[in-house]
Amino acid sequence: MELPRLENVDLAGKRVFLRVDFNVPIENGKVTDKTRIEKTLPTIELLLKKGARVIIASHLGRPKGQVNPEFSMAPVVEVFKGLVKANVLFSKNVIGDDVVQMSKELKEGEILVIENVRFHKEEEENEPGFSKKLAALADVYVNDAFGAAHRAHASTEGIAHLLPAYAGLLMHKEIVELSALLSRPARPFVAIIGGSKVSSKIKVLTNLFDKVNHLLIGGGMAYTFLKSRAVPVGNSLVEKEFEVQAFQLIEKAGVAGVDLQLPVDHIIADSFSDKAKTKSVDKMGILEGWMGMDIGSKTVANYEKIIKNAGTIFWNGPMGVFEMDKFANGTMAIAKAIAKSKAKTVVGGGDSIAAINKAGVADKITHISTGGGASLEFMEGRKLPGVEALKKKEVE
Repeated sequence: MELPRLENVDLAGKRVFLRVDFNVPIENGKVTDKTRIEKTLPTIELLLKKGARVIIASHLGRPKGQVNPEFSMAPVVEVFKGLVKANVLFSKNVIGDDVVQMSKELKEGEILVIENVRFHKEEEENEPGFSKKLAALADVYVNDAFGAAHRAHASTEGIAHLLPAYAGLLMHKEIVELSALLSRPARPFVAIIGGSKVSSKIKVLTNLFDKVNHLLIGGGMAYTFLKSRAVPVGNSLVEKEFEVQAFQLIEKAGVAGVDLQLPVDHIIADSFSDKAKTKSVDKMGILEGWMGMDIGSKTVANYEKIIKNAGTIFWNGPMGVFEMDKFANGTMAIAKAIAKSKAKTVVGGGDSIAAINKAGVADKITHISTGGGASLEFMEGRKLPGVEALKKKEVE
């Protein structure tokens, strides 16, 4: 996929509207994970080196089109200031004459961060008038927010039609790495898919059938698959309306020659709590009144053998309720197995990234995708509006 690149563009003195994904976790007013900020620093440093005046925009959380101090970019800006060698200004407004004036007064090499674009409902509506007001802040548009590329919003899609538009370095890397997974993976290609709901993963599973050699299933979604095979799952999370589709997916995997593996043992609990009673059970099933919370040691061993011999690995979704330490072993074991593998490894999704960081193996992963929903939709074979809007050379 050819995208307009930044490297050979003259940006000296020009105002660049840079859409990033600084949608980072915040607790008690403090940023708890800087990964998404750090990932876009190479693009920012390139723009500054080129003498651009940078206007940064991002969303944060879901303020539902209203100003909400809980979702202000202010705490993010404080962390960002400590990561860049530039004078960083902050506008409490997103659009308006005062923001336009601030953008015009920016000096070469300075950065202006504007407030949360989702404080305006027109952002998610992709309202043309709002896109024009955003475009008034700059001469050039750069999208480095792969994590929001699956959204056709004003700052990710609408504005790209109004200014010369380019892909940031992170955006380009994400597309290159994920495209390689779908078109030319080293084999065996192993996909590890977890998370709570099978309903959110049906499309990606279906699209992977003609691409992968092994499909390893974990997390809450595994219990819908097991229930479809008449395996007792007790009080585990099951999407009853998707049992038939889960059964059909197992059948389709067989027809496609894909080795689809489900957990053969489980760590179960008598309640959804880190203080619950726990025990290990095998493939005969989960007791009534108990629920599956993590994959068991036999499943971990099965999955580790496949991971060890892989040529390419794609991981999306945890193996259990890893936020609770007593149910984190399966996810941590898979994270460490992936890190030890000699395969090309790509990890996508917020929970999977958190697991990689928790296991302390982020530096052993070939590519950590900043886009949860975006990486999944890309792997489903869907076109991403934020990417498609960049695929034209001139302003329309």
